[in-house]
Amino acid sequence: MDVESLGYLERLTLRLTIGAANLPQQIQQLHARYILDLQRADGGWAGREGESDLYYTSFALRSLAILGLLEGDLAQRATNFLRERFTSHQTVVDLLSLVYSAKLIDASCGISVFDAARPDWARRLAELLDTFRRPDGGYSKSIEGQAGSTYQTFLILLCHELIEQPISHPDQIAQFLLAQRQADGGFLEVRVAKRSGTNPTAAAVGALRVLNRLDSQIANNVAHFISQLQSDEGGLQANTRIPMPDLLSTFTGCVTLADLDQIDSIDCRAAYDFGLQMQRPAGGFYGFELDPGEDVEYTFYGLGLLALLQ
Repeated sequence: MDVESLGYLERLTLRLTIGAANLPQQIQQLHARYILDLQRADGGWAGREGESDLYYTSFALRSLAILGLLEGDLAQRATNFLRERFTSHQTVVDLLSLVYSAKLIDASCGISVFDAARPDWARRLAELLDTFRRPDGGYSKSIEGQAGSTYQTFLILLCHELIEQPISHPDQIAQFLLAQRQADGGFLEVRVAKRSGTNPTAAAVGALRVLNRLDSQIANNVAHFISQLQSDEGGLQANTRIPMPDLLSTFTGCVTLADLDQIDSIDCRAAYDFGLQMQRPAGGFYGFELDPGEDVEYTFYGLGLLALLQ
């Protein structure tokens, strides 16, 4: 397999699958059971409240995929859930969740979610995504949005990769992303934000990698910025003003450092131990120390962090 020919999410899934296979069996089984038990009658997964949705279903399927458990009846039921939502109006986040979930199921067990879709569905989806483009070169969170978002721009680039549709005006997108860069080496989420953050920085680096616009100076500055956000607890903070580390920021920051081949710029043992501390005894992961509960999204971040650093 030519790893470099894979898309961003495919490379990440492969990396995490290899790492997860080497985690202690107790950790794998504990969190696998937690996720499997939460699949609902409609085939999807929900957050901490409400009905099944595409967003949380995607995180559950990602966890099962890296654990090698995306197969059989649960995969078929998840496929039915996805098919029922293919033609409904969705946000950009939900569209990416739908497409990536479908790709995971196809790769894991050969079931096509889109077998009954129109032949030109991928082109039509790309045209829909382009309606989120804004004059600043980025993509907004909604059609009504006035300014580009670093995170939403990253999501749309990932979606284009997954559906194998060309990206229009990539130079303008790159210019937008570089305009979000700050003197501390991090990136802003939106232009009116006051400080760089771990998660928009991770999104910017991922987007620049998709566009082949990431240079060594940006990479080194980003690695320095992220390394400064590791707390005494071992996890990474979302930004310099938030004193408490969280699992999302720790996962995205570590993924970014690994992509840049600079994971050693932080204390990996401490970050791994932070991930272990976020485990719930009955399965699942908390998002941060004072989090009152767990869910499948943070469980993916926790499993992904441990797989990456094990």
